[in-house]
Amino acid sequence: MAVATQSLDQLCINSIRFLAVDAVEKAKSGHPGLPMGAAPMAYVLWDKFMRFNPKNPKWFNRDRFVLSAGHGCMLQYALLYLAGYDSVTIEDIKQFRQWGSKTPGHPENFETAGVEVTTGPLGQGIANAVGLAMAEAHLAAKYNKPDVTLVDHYTYVILGDGCNMEGVSGEACSLAGHYGLGKLIALYDDNHISIDGSTDIAFTEDVSKRFESYGWHVLHVADGNNDLEGIAKAIEEAKAVTDKPSMIKVTTTIGYGSPNKANTAGVHGAALGGDEVKATRTNLGWEYEPFVIPDDVLKHTRKAVERGAQYESEWNKTLADFKAKYPQEAAEFERLLSGKLPDGWDSVLPTYTAEDKSLATRKYSEIVLNKLAPVLPELIGGSADLTHSNLTELKGFGDFQKGQYANRNVHYGVREHGMGAINNGIALHGSGLIPYGATFLIFTDYMRAAIRLSALSEAGSIWVMTHDSIGQGEDGPTHQPVETLASLRAIPSLTVIRPADGNETSAAYKIAITYAKQNRPTLLALSRQNVESLSVTSIEGATKGGYVVVDSEGTPDLILIGTGSELGLTIKAAEKLASEGTKVRVVSLPSWELFEEQDAAYRESVLPKAVTKRLAVEAGSSFGWCRYTTSDGDSVSVDRFGASAPGGVVMEKFGYTVDNVVARAKALLG
Repeated sequence: MAVATQSLDQLCINSIRFLAVDAVEKAKSGHPGLPMGAAPMAYVLWDKFMRFNPKNPKWFNRDRFVLSAGHGCMLQYALLYLAGYDSVTIEDIKQFRQWGSKTPGHPENFETAGVEVTTGPLGQGIANAVGLAMAEAHLAAKYNKPDVTLVDHYTYVILGDGCNMEGVSGEACSLAGHYGLGKLIALYDDNHISIDGSTDIAFTEDVSKRFESYGWHVLHVADGNNDLEGIAKAIEEAKAVTDKPSMIKVTTTIGYGSPNKANTAGVHGAALGGDEVKATRTNLGWEYEPFVIPDDVLKHTRKAVERGAQYESEWNKTLADFKAKYPQEAAEFERLLSGKLPDGWDSVLPTYTAEDKSLATRKYSEIVLNKLAPVLPELIGGSADLTHSNLTELKGFGDFQKGQYANRNVHYGVREHGMGAINNGIALHGSGLIPYGATFLIFTDYMRAAIRLSALSEAGSIWVMTHDSIGQGEDGPTHQPVETLASLRAIPSLTVIRPADGNETSAAYKIAITYAKQNRPTLLALSRQNVESLSVTSIEGATKGGYVVVDSEGTPDLILIGTGSELGLTIKAAEKLASEGTKVRVVSLPSWELFEEQDAAYRESVLPKAVTKRLAVEAGSSFGWCRYTTSDGDSVSVDRFGASAPGGVVMEKFGYTVDNVVARAKALLG
């Protein structure tokens, strides 16, 4: 076709395609096929339906867009550029996948304004979108009034075959259907190609029927390459269905326009190559040089700037009306959006003395959560079908269910991975909500990708993990985490805290809540078994990650380091050693990450380099402890799988007794 015969819509669509083609070609790396095939649906969505403000990407009431098939990120970068976002310039597109660019190889919310969540690991994006939609539903139910609609936006997703193959998408979409999230609309790029070739080698299910069984409203656009009217009509119909989420299957051709590579795996994850780029330009009648966009296209697509300013202006008037009529609710709403915590919120954190009853740290966690819930309306979350084991219910705040979105206890079912990704979506909604998700510590293995992404994407999620060691007992080695803490501590930017008692659990939540507002995730590792209420612990000390709880006169001969449920045991061993003349210091080290954030002088005051005889006591892997025990040190650890027996018996058999710790300490001292 000749350029002159192309409609303005077609020029806009081809602009998206060739920005992707040219960027991938220049980088010699990337995924051009999805943007080429999905450009029509993306254009219709962004041009005809989505409400956003390119000059204020964080405007609260914007529609959220998630590219779950994140490998096709040039689709999103092209859309951002064409719509007039300052975050993506033509120079940024030319620097696709290069060092320091704003156009990395998969969308990163912390890198590129206009990207809502970090996607790439397939299925995470659609699951994040469920969280975004849950946040909208919760806030709308809480703040909207009969005469003022303050919260009213959609979450749109483009996902691919790979997203639908990943189990996390099934977990999250099943829950979305159960909750009836009517403002969640997913466009499924049904192109039948994955990296290995045609999807019929491994993926032949009827996705539409699957989503129908989840409780979704399902539509199909048979010609997603050309039927712009059909795409628009489907989105309109999806918006009209308010009691369930919608999935629009849009059948497309991957690499549309490429004469020799369209509809093949060859266009999925590699540049077209110079000759094929030239042939594609000829085939689609694209006579423009690389990275050149027709003026008519920019004039049209950048009307989004004017529209966006109008959308935000209208919403600001709604907000002003809300403030005038409902000042108390408005003050709370604005505080949430500001990211600030209420003054004195941490004054409700309980403290304990040695006279207090011994409880499990999971029980102390429950007490803290229910102290915080009344003063932190942004706290929302729940468990993956373990509410009464994790002890995570916010009493009196109801269950989040269809038609009851203002409630704050979320039931995720046995869906650890989905829970993790959904919580990240809630945290990244930008409304100040603080989500928490709970399961047994061992099952972080089922949700590790989501936990890792909470750290990478700066999502302020709180992970409440109970049954944290072999001390949980009878369920045996399948349920007893051994290597888990070490592996979680290895995740950059994740703060792991293993509190020893009630005071340290309060400290853990003080950090977790504070960090959530700083877009930092925190993981709490909590005991099933009761722990002694200690006289020497403190919130202040534990928030530093490590502190001295028992000391000797003068320079100690030995430092014992304890965490979690083993701290009490460690203190008793120190008392016995001291009674025999050994100068012993005991350090509680609930969080390596917090301790490393302290200055060098403080760390030296707690663990002086001159004292090289150190013994760590923790019911988990020895991996990593060498950073604190030094070459002259050792650890009482578990470097094999656990066993099934009552928790106390298991701990004893694995050497967690006063006598064994004393013996190991004496062996160090020679």
